[in-house]
Amino acid sequence: MAIARDAGPVVRRRLLVSAAVAVAAVLLTAHDYSAQTLTYTSGQPVSPAFEGWETAPDGTSSFIFGYMNNNWDEEINVPVGPDNGFNVLGVDLGQPTRFLPRRNRFIFKVKVPKDFGNKELVWTLKTNGVTEKAYATLRQDYFLDTVTVASETGALGAGSSNPTMRSNKAPVVQLDGAKTRSVKVGQPLELTAVVTDDGIPKGAVIGQGPQQPTPAQLARRAQMPPVRLTVGKWLGLHLSWFVYRGPGKVTFDPLQVKVWEDTRAGANSPWAPVWAAPPVPEGGKYIVNAVFDTPGTYVLRARADDGALLDDQELTVTVTQ
Repeated sequence: MAIARDAGPVVRRRLLVSAAVAVAAVLLTAHDYSAQTLTYTSGQPVSPAFEGWETAPDGTSSFIFGYMNNNWDEEINVPVGPDNGFNVLGVDLGQPTRFLPRRNRFIFKVKVPKDFGNKELVWTLKTNGVTEKAYATLRQDYFLDTVTVASETGALGAGSSNPTMRSNKAPVVQLDGAKTRSVKVGQPLELTAVVTDDGIPKGAVIGQGPQQPTPAQLARRAQMPPVRLTVGKWLGLHLSWFVYRGPGKVTFDPLQVKVWEDTRAGANSPWAPVWAAPPVPEGGKYIVNAVFDTPGTYVLRARADDGALLDDQELTVTVTQ
């Protein structure tokens, strides 16, 4: 700021003070913006999230929950109990105890009793020293339909829809074999899941493009800026196994598509800038090997995802030394 030479001392002081305040405001704004855009690999809490509620064909209703792990790398284990439980209906309502990085939507459902009325179901979660809560209610503005789910996962832009997406049905996953298994540490456990789907939507984003992009198309995608401010997701049917509960590390072969919103370039994630769904195996039959490094009881999830809608099945595995 330039100050005229003929300005008096009082005016000069006022102008200097004004300039200092302006500079301070800019610095504070820059600091606040920097703080808001910081990301962390570990040490941050997990925030539980109430996604909404749905009605099943039999007329029953269910609350649907997810979470936001504010870390990019750290997976946090929280056993069911005071640090991971509910205020009513029971402490263990099927919530995860393994929290994967970043945003995880539509993770589990809690069936709502018919006489629940206007009460709230509160999920309390304490991670890395921070306690946070999610409040579930049957208010009408929290009602979920398939278009809302598709929009929230990133298959549709905010407020957009089309006849094809409205006709989409969720894929269905079925597990071969018993739902409870046993294996030793370090011993591969074969997992087989069969996925059926209606073929909607087809490939790319918002139902456009081929199922399998060419290398040239993938290269062009890498150079494209984001097309919208809301989360975006590449479409295409795929199946992913992940750890839902359990004390140790599980290695899957082949490597599984991520079920959490990894938006970084090069990630094996439908939310990454460049990604294409792997080919669907013959008959929709996915065969994966899992190896456990720590004894204990595990719950593994198989998630079928067509890019817009989801279906989950669980397998309980007892791992011994």
